[in-house]
This record gives sequence, structure tokens and C-alpha cells, in this order.
Amino acid sequence: MDNIIVQKYGGSSVGSIDRIKNVAKQIVKAKYKNNKIVVVVSAMGNTTNELIEKAMKINENPSSREMDMLLSTGEQMSISLLAMAIQELNEEVISLNGYQCKIITDDKHKKARIKDIDTIRIKNELEKEKIVIVAGFQGVSQKNDITTLGRGGSDTTAVALAAILNATRCEIYTDVDGVYTSDPRIVKGANLLDRISYDEMLELASLGAKVLHPRCVELARKYNVELVVKSSFNKCNGTEVVEVNKVENVLVRGVSLDENIAKISILEVPDEPGISYKLFDTLSKNNIQVDMIIQNINRENINDISFTVKVEDLKEVKRISNELKNKINAKDIIIDESVSKISVVGIGIAGSSNVASVFFRSLYELGVNIQMISTSEIKISCIIDKKKGREALQYVNQEFRLCSDNYVFEQEIV
Repeated sequence: MDNIIVQKYGGSSVGSIDRIKNVAKQIVKAKYKNNKIVVVVSAMGNTTNELIEKAMKINENPSSREMDMLLSTGEQMSISLLAMAIQELNEEVISLNGYQCKIITDDKHKKARIKDIDTIRIKNELEKEKIVIVAGFQGVSQKNDITTLGRGGSDTTAVALAAILNATRCEIYTDVDGVYTSDPRIVKGANLLDRISYDEMLELASLGAKVLHPRCVELARKYNVELVVKSSFNKCNGTEVVEVNKVENVLVRGVSLDENIAKISILEVPDEPGISYKLFDTLSKNNIQVDMIIQNINRENINDISFTVKVEDLKEVKRISNELKNKINAKDIIIDESVSKISVVGIGIAGSSNVASVFFRSLYELGVNIQMISTSEIKISCIIDKKKGREALQYVNQEFRLCSDNYVFEQEIV
């Protein structure tokens, strides 16, 4: 099936009736160009947060299954309203939830992963020249329960559909013009990138950039999906996410700040085999994603182990850590939510001796203390005091010459 375009619209793009009507016009315009259109939609505006607040007023510890049942209704409202808006423009359209288009997932509620998609229904509707609107963020387990893919999961739905339908491209529409060197809402003069590699985008997404969900970038890279990030509010060309060999030779591509993390420190753990395994295996079995890990060797054969997690997992991590505390004979557990993670990302970092120097010097000049450090071939990350995070983000951008007044693609950091 030729000329399939998958478009995804985030919550801000469909945040009001007027915006839904504007999106409908944009979709119909794309169909007029002889394309078959599949649209993935998120819940309107703050609908998901509002549903969570209502749930907490009834039960402070609801089951994950019932939360998935509740939260999936937000996208169902969006797809039906958007279908009505397209019908008003005299176009054939059908809306489908995750169950109806058979997006099959594992059974891990709130963080499910897509296992398969049965495309028969979608292809049949496209053959009838209908626009197909799919609810993002959700699927159905093999036990026939509704599941959700986690925050940002609509991006993953869109890329997964683009991959399995062999779509010409996947367009992610959001409230910014594309991918910037840093968050333009925080960093004055942040630059819009024409292109960025899958690897760089994956690092930025994993490190706190809110433009794309990391899982969707993983899928796009794996299946070589042509991915474009652009604004639903203007005609800007946006940013292409491409193979690394199609990107300019830039040393540092961007700087990100993740304020949605917490640091856990387990103090005076016995220095013996299996302690770390017991801790992190238990976290893994509870579907807790751990990021940075550091172990300090102290006196008298005891260690301190510190690691970071997402704030939304903190309640569960506290429970697990406290249960393990006595089992592994740890002295104490310290929870620190006053931290953030600042990172520099770029495909040229591994081959440069200057990037770390400039990064650490910038933090030093601001009087920022570094609590943890993590590196890879294309990124350096530091855990710092959250109060200093946004100031550090602006300053590091300036020191790497990523702001508009002095931005240079072929840069040499000195």
C-alpha cells in the first residue's frame, strides 16, 4: 500500500475544540495530496493529569490495571471528537481505540510495550479511502486487558504503526517547531536543528528532552522509519531524525535538563557479592527503570550505593528500598528529590578531549557541585542541585556556543 503517512498530534495540538478543528483541516489537506492518512492522537490538554487527580481523590493507591482502564478514556475522547471534526469537512473517517485495531502489548500495566499490531482493520479502512484515527498511548494485553504505554506513549504508537504499515514517513506534531539545541522555553536563543541522528535524539529524549519519547526513537532507528518533528501551529519544516551519516559533523548537538528525577542513596551496605544484584534485580522485576548508578567504597568493608530514578517511580522505589534495607543490613536510606540531571549530547563527544573540560568548567564557574557523573560515546551527564539546574542549562549552552548569536555547526570547542 503506497503513500501512507502517519501523523501524531500531542495533547497541546488538540487541547481545545478550535485546535481540534484546525488539526482536522490539516489532516484533510494532507489527504488531498493523494496520501492515505493514519492519525494517532493523545488526550486533550491536561486530561490525563485531571484523570489522575480524580483517581487519587478516591484511592491513593489504585491498582495499575484500573488506572490503565481510566487513563485510556482520554485518548478515546480525542479520537472521536477529531473524527467528528473531519466528518464536518465531508471526509470519510473512522476512529479506532487500541483494542479495535489490535495493538497487542505485554501485560505490564502503565508501562506496557507493544508486541504486535494486527493491521488488517486499518488497511481495510484505508482501502475504503477513509482517514484512520488511532488512539495513542494504549493497547490490549494477551489477557484482553487494556494497557497503557507510559507517558509519551502516543509517540511510540505512531512510530510502531509507521513501521508495520511501511509508511512513507511519520510526522510528530507538537507545540514547538522541532528539536532544539536545548529547551527553548528555558534557554534563550536555543537553535532549531534541521537534522539530528537517531542516536543523538535517543540520548536527548532519555535525558529529559520532552519532544519525543525514547521508545519511539528506538523503534524509528530499528525499523529505519523516516521521522519528522514539527509544529501543529505553523508551517515550519521542523527537524528530521535520520541516520548518523546524514548529519553534519557537529561536536555538541544539544544540552538537556531532566528535573523529573530523584536520587536514592543506600548507606553502609556490606561489601560482599550479590548485594547490588539483590537490589537492582528487585527493581527490575518491579519494572523500575534505573539510570545513573555509583558505588563508593568506604572503610571497614562497607559501601554506599546511589542511583537515580524517575519521580513517578519514587513511591514504589521507597517501598522496595525499605524492604531490602533489613535484608542486606544497610544502615540507612536517603531520598533526595532536590536534584536534576544536566547532559551534553553529540556524536563527536567521544573523540574530543575538550568537551568534558568545558562542561565541568562551566559548572565550576557557576559554583555548581557535581554529585554524580555518567558518560557514554555521545553524552556526559551530571547530577546537580535542582535549584541550579536552569541557570546551569543556560550557561552551558552559551559556553558550547549553541545559542543563536554565535551558533556554528562545524564547531571547535576551546
